[in-house]
Amino acid sequence: MSRVAELLAQAAGPLLSFEFFPPRSDEERPRFDGAVAKLAAFRPAFLSVTYGASGSTRDRTVAATATLAATQPATVVGHLTCVSQSRDDLLRTLDRFQAAGVRNILAVRGDMPGGPQQPFEAHPDGLTNATELVQLIKAHGDFCVGVAAFPNVHQPDNDPELDARIVVDKAEAGASYAITQLFFESHRYAELVERVRSRGCDIPIIPGIAPLTVITQIERFAALADCPLPEDFVADLRAAGDPAEVRRVGMARAIRLCRELLDLGAPGLQFFTQNRWRATTEVLQALDWPCP
Repeated sequence: MSRVAELLAQAAGPLLSFEFFPPRSDEERPRFDGAVAKLAAFRPAFLSVTYGASGSTRDRTVAATATLAATQPATVVGHLTCVSQSRDDLLRTLDRFQAAGVRNILAVRGDMPGGPQQPFEAHPDGLTNATELVQLIKAHGDFCVGVAAFPNVHQPDNDPELDARIVVDKAEAGASYAITQLFFESHRYAELVERVRSRGCDIPIIPGIAPLTVITQIERFAALADCPLPEDFVADLRAAGDPAEVRRVGMARAIRLCRELLDLGAPGLQFFTQNRWRATTEVLQALDWPCP
């Protein structure tokens, strides 16, 4: 299985990647399998599965990641977070990923079970941030490590310069690439990249994308983006007369954002699929992304 760092270094153009979440029940398994199968047709460079704070969710993540590693030709990335885990817990999970042949890890601090607005509390025997997690992973084995980056200012500090410094710190700790949190304005990405580059750091930063297709996603996507959605975007969504128009507005925004990001030289696009394939497929078709 290739390393994401190698894929980025060798790529002749922008790469494509998809994030899924583990099925929460046997009834959800067909949706997960169907989304993977549909999107695999685009031959993504890598796939990943999100990692929750509870023990059962973590087990499902490892199992789903191992299944992808065994069945998909794409590189597979295992997610790992600091939340509610001791150092020994983290090392055991790394060993499980390694046993499944997964040597690419996305290391994020993670949100508390109450959500992004809940103050982070480190496990008594755990880690306090993602930089420490990167160091732990690199010391434990020959893993390729990715990290998160924040185009919108990260709560509670609201300091874009601090956000850039943290990306640099994670790169210096051993991270090989970063994937951004959800955002909806291309200038946010450009400004983040410039702040990181101004500190002498050339870590590849892949933008994270999720098309908004229903009006009820506004608040949820705002939480994922760690800030309110752009006022003009929300106004257009609320002005839409019916669900079909809401979807058209959301899809148009996603397509435009992707085009602008590719024009800015983004090294790839990562889609947060939510285990759905149709909206992502439509965006990629609008971009004329090859689907053999």
